[in-house]
Amino acid sequence: MQNSLIKVGIVGGAGYTGGELLRLLVHHPHVRISFVHSNSQAGKPVTATHTDLVGDTDLVFTNELGTEVDVLFLCVGHGDARKFLDANAIPEEVKIIDLSQDFRLAEKSSLGNRAFVYGLPELNREQIKTAANVANPGCFATAIQLALLPLAQNGSLPVEVHVSGITGSTGAGQKLAETSHFSWRNNNVSSYKVFGHQHLLEITESLQVLQKEVNTAIRFVPYRGNFSRGILCTTYLTSDLSLEEAQQLFRQFYEGHPYTIVTDSNPDLKQVVNTNKCLLYIEKHDDQLVITSLIDNLLKGASGQAVQNMNLLFGLEERAGLQLKAIGF
Repeated sequence: MQNSLIKVGIVGGAGYTGGELLRLLVHHPHVRISFVHSNSQAGKPVTATHTDLVGDTDLVFTNELGTEVDVLFLCVGHGDARKFLDANAIPEEVKIIDLSQDFRLAEKSSLGNRAFVYGLPELNREQIKTAANVANPGCFATAIQLALLPLAQNGSLPVEVHVSGITGSTGAGQKLAETSHFSWRNNNVSSYKVFGHQHLLEITESLQVLQKEVNTAIRFVPYRGNFSRGILCTTYLTSDLSLEEAQQLFRQFYEGHPYTIVTDSNPDLKQVVNTNKCLLYIEKHDDQLVITSLIDNLLKGASGQAVQNMNLLFGLEERAGLQLKAIGF
């Protein structure tokens, strides 16, 4: 346990993931936020953008980078984290947690002397504890991996896995786009990037860590939902495991992991929204094993998992600052 507060810097603090990170860290018992960087909002109070933090912080956005930090969170767009590190000399002793996809894949996991560990605690907890830098997983990637990792460890992945998943509009980021504004999204559902979602690459790499000879094709159909936050994925595959064997396999794999929970009741998305949890529900229909996984895309799928990784990096209790309750109603 740290005896002094961890000094945190946040780059890209005006977006959705930056706002969620601030919401967690302003009340984290072991953290002091040193600066919140934003080129677009520099000089303005953080609460002018993140109005839910009124009364919780007096921080002001800055376009200057402070150097007196222990860890730097990069809450920037995909492709921008690598550009940021190329353009700014960050001291080597400063740990970096990147929430973009720039360093997630093994072949792209380093920049100069910086090497990034893939930050899925349920897969790489021990490596994260000794890492200098962490590449935070994608939101869909987190939900799908947590539905498949126990099967990979057991050598039970077949040649083909089918997944359908729906995500809230915050998964597309804060920047306005044709498919994210209210008039289009409301009362509407659509698929996108069918069989070609960018998160499939990191999912496959993780599965191959546990099932070396895996050559599984993941047939993934993502949907845009007409709600703000949350992800629900349904994964199904041919399996010889009985329901009881599968449930035992999953419970054993996630024993000791505080945020991935196997439930006996078919869960609702509201049970995970506003939490760092992943709920897993397992069914068996004839020869098909069905795993439903649910997360909050902004928390376990982004900022919550980033804080979980920070806790591991600095030897803190893994749940510190993350004791959140689902909204429910």
